[in-house]
Amino acid sequence: MSTRPPAAIDHFSDVLCVWAYCAQIRVDEIRKAFGERVAISYRFVPVFGSTPRKIGVGWADRGGYPAYAKHVQTIAKRFPHVETHPDIWDRVRPASSSSAHLFLKAVQLVEGPGASPAGGLLERASWALRLAFFRDARDVSTRGVQMEIAEQLGLPRPQIESFLDDGRAMSALFEDVDVQQTQKIEGSPTFVFNEGRQKLYGNVGYRVIEVNIEELLRAPDALAASWC
Repeated sequence: MSTRPPAAIDHFSDVLCVWAYCAQIRVDEIRKAFGERVAISYRFVPVFGSTPRKIGVGWADRGGYPAYAKHVQTIAKRFPHVETHPDIWDRVRPASSSSAHLFLKAVQLVEGPGASPAGGLLERASWALRLAFFRDARDVSTRGVQMEIAEQLGLPRPQIESFLDDGRAMSALFEDVDVQQTQKIEGSPTFVFNEGRQKLYGNVGYRVIEVNIEELLRAPDALAASWC
């Protein structure tokens, strides 16, 4: 039996990013294909930290929220494995993804340190939030919706609220921001391999991701010191 450590992967995303929503299937495939040979750590980036600024201002000359809503629907139609509600960004407009990320960092703290286990609390909560917004058109920036999801998943609400109240979830979220800036992460979703030496950003095909992981597993030490 091999004693080689698993390939470490940092996955950066924003829960309100349609590209990350559509690309979740690639993370699921990584889990199926590589199992315990990979260790995935999830971090969150505030691409939609202020949706009034990103969409209301950023898309003002292109039609504002209604135009952005159509843009998202156009993207989603390219990925038949996902569902999108017609009201997202048109009628349902979360003010910020950061509040959802704060909730998820609290869940991550409940789960414990280290990489997230497959099908663990954080993975389940992250996907539930994405479905709640994109498929069900719920405002996941609100504490009420977040706690409803926590209860539906059977997550320990008192522990989550404790981490939210005492600042530890906020501290963990700002660690993600620091790492994003240090590693110069451009956006969502981004896969980071080999201690930051390799980054795959955006709508990257699964086979490209797979090749990177296989190379890390094949010769991680040689890859880190590669001359080519």
